[in-house]
Amino acid sequence: MNPGVELRHLRYFLAVADELHFGRAAARLHIAQPALTQQIQRLETLLGTRLFDRTSRTVALTPAGTVLRDRAIALLGHAERDLAEVTRIGQGSQGTLHLGFVPSVLPLEPLRGVREFRDRFPLVDIDLVEGFTSHLMERLAAGTLDMAIVRDPDPQPGTVTVPLITEPYVAVLAADHPLAHRDSITGAELADHPLVFFPRAAGGLAHEKNLAPLLESGRRPRIVQEATNWTIILYLVAAGLGVTIAPRSAAFPAPASARIIPVADTAAATTIYIATRDNEDRPLVRNLLELLPNHRTR
Repeated sequence: MNPGVELRHLRYFLAVADELHFGRAAARLHIAQPALTQQIQRLETLLGTRLFDRTSRTVALTPAGTVLRDRAIALLGHAERDLAEVTRIGQGSQGTLHLGFVPSVLPLEPLRGVREFRDRFPLVDIDLVEGFTSHLMERLAAGTLDMAIVRDPDPQPGTVTVPLITEPYVAVLAADHPLAHRDSITGAELADHPLVFFPRAAGGLAHEKNLAPLLESGRRPRIVQEATNWTIILYLVAAGLGVTIAPRSAAFPAPASARIIPVADTAAATTIYIATRDNEDRPLVRNLLELLPNHRTR
């Protein structure tokens, strides 16, 4: 586009092209007719061609004016859509949100907030990224995630965490395990049994907190098998390869051949957090935060 041509010149031109009358076009634009005439003359000078054939009685488009009319409609339409998109992005109602989550939160409330967010902001694409708490926090700090729903994260520079949900631990045993008939079980009673567990690399704090009911007995359990997610762990336990202790929600997918038993005599608990970067103020992120349980009131 000629650098001197402005969007207002095109709007003025289209008004005259529609009305083919400078007086009516000026009234439609709520400007004085001499000012409109001056702006059309300015546009013609900038483009180096006449756009209208004018007599004392008639106004008609020149061939160049006819072409500009079609182009101006397209240009202004594109500009309106592009500027509206900029506004929506600025308001957080359009764009892409990269959200990390640990699989054990799937049965709980936080991801229901994501569904509500999608219903409310259909032009926002949500890229869901599953992973270990430790890896998600690293990606958040590095800027490749916008926010993350994690469990008992280790402190990560440049990030902020807000607790959402706290829940107890449960023991999971094969249905034919000698302790499977119990209504409750203590960490001390589990501590000497082979354990199926997740690797420390998933998150140091989460690893220690999850083992707390067993460590409180003064004994460190013997981990005989590691797995990368709770579903695999639960099926290995159900197959008799060991026992495990898990967040209550993580045990929801346990097969029928496993037994879930409350853990007694411990105050140990696990907490799900929403994590964002420090000083996060983008509307796209704030809009989702406001829909997450226990966060909107903070």
